[in-house]
Parts: sequence; C-alpha cells; structure tokens
Amino acid sequence: MRPNSPIKTPAPRTEQIILFRVSGQLFAVSSASVQEVRGVDSLSGAAKEISQPTLHKVKHVVRRGENSVYVVNAAMHFGLPPAPPALVFVLRRTRTALLIDGIEKMASMTRLQALPLAFCHEERGWYRGLTALDQSVVPVVKPDGFLTPDELFLLDASLSREADAEAIRIAEENAQDGIDTSIAQ
Repeated sequence: MRPNSPIKTPAPRTEQIILFRVSGQLFAVSSASVQEVRGVDSLSGAAKEISQPTLHKVKHVVRRGENSVYVVNAAMHFGLPPAPPALVFVLRRTRTALLIDGIEKMASMTRLQALPLAFCHEERGWYRGLTALDQSVVPVVKPDGFLTPDELFLLDASLSREADAEAIRIAEENAQDGIDTSIAQ
C-alpha cells in the first residue's frame, strides 16, 4: 500500500500593485492598469486647461492621438486636503490620468476583500476592494472609477464648446484681416 501523497494546495494568485500616496493617504492600483508614470512637469507643455465648473477635480486635458485624456486631481476626487502632486499615472483603457503625490512601493496582492457596507455611496464605484499589506488595510482603486460616463460626457461637451468658440474666433480674425486688406488697397 502506497502512502497518500500530500495534497498540494494551489499557490495563491497574486497581482502586482503600486502603492501610492495622495494627501498622506495610501492607496493601491493594479500595475497592469498603469500605462505610464510621468512627472507633473512633463505635462506642462502638453496639457490644456479645461473649464467645467461642476467638475472641480479636472482642470486639464491632454491630447493623445485621437483621444482626450482628462487629468484628475486625486486629492479632490477623494475629498482629501489639497497637496502638490508630483506624479501622473496615465491609466490604461481609460481616458484618465491621475495626479498623485508619489509612489510608495510595488507589492504583490494575494487577496482582495469585498468593500464593507460602510462604503455605501459614490465610493463604491471608486474601489475594487480592500487588501491587507504590512499590517495596514489599503483601498484598491478601480482605474475606470475616477470619471463616470456622465462626467466624461460633460467634459467632452465642454471641450467641444471650447473648440467651436476657438474656430469662430479664428474665422472672425480671418474675416477682419480680409476687410483690412481690401481697405488698404
């Protein structure tokens, strides 16, 4: 008779995450959802101001090919005290870039807990769940939870209005230049 072989338990599935800080608070995001990390200074030439009075968390937009990527201030999004951001996460498969204070470290997450019922409002859309790391509970953000479809619609409409106003201004300048040229002749 052969002895029973020990039952192998499968290794827990792990996910690489980036721990980052916003106004002193620690958050996590899947490293697979971050397309690139940039310094805030690198956006200064590429970012265009956008005015949407009902959405204070978005002040800038960056054109990336055919798409507009909206820059979300994470401190304002989470309702935290303002802090000067140092880095920008450009999030994959979204139209969002996220202003953060800094990166804490990379880690492996083996378990994602469901959100407790205390998370009962809009924040349920912000987080995938909670994870425990180094004796701390850390919220894991949803990359697509920073801008709702309605907010994206408002931002796109605002961008379209600004483009239309710019086109009208240029057309009026060109028309005025034509009048000035004919008067000079």
